[in-house]
Amino acid sequence: MQFLMGRIVAIDYGRKRTGLAVSDRMRLIAGALTTLPGDKVIDFLREYTSKEPVDLFLLGEPKQMNNQPSENMQWVSLFKTQLQKAFPEIEIKMADERFTSVLAHRAMIDGGLKKKDRRNKELVDQLSATIILQMYLETNRT
Repeated sequence: MQFLMGRIVAIDYGRKRTGLAVSDRMRLIAGALTTLPGDKVIDFLREYTSKEPVDLFLLGEPKQMNNQPSENMQWVSLFKTQLQKAFPEIEIKMADERFTSVLAHRAMIDGGLKKKDRRNKELVDQLSATIILQMYLETNRT
């Protein structure tokens, strides 16, 4: 018998665009969910969590190479506060998002995407969220 859990939703937050990814119910695989304007994320998550059980939000934590918060961290912190207010019953964890955009571009190249398609920032944001989530799933297997 397989044990099903609530999903994990990864969020690569940006004020302009936010990439979302979601785990399967067994928490083995991360998949891209969508990309939304930053101000539409909470409403989307309300709708999503009304249909799917979610146990954890995994929020990308923007850091500089020296491990200090990047300038975008102020916006991520503000969003985290809004997320906590909107979903007090769902745990929020932060995950280092350094290199995820680079890895997303690398995956696009390795996947054979044309240069024009690799410029699609919405796709990059979705892939970045997927990478954040897949790295979390792989390091937190029990």
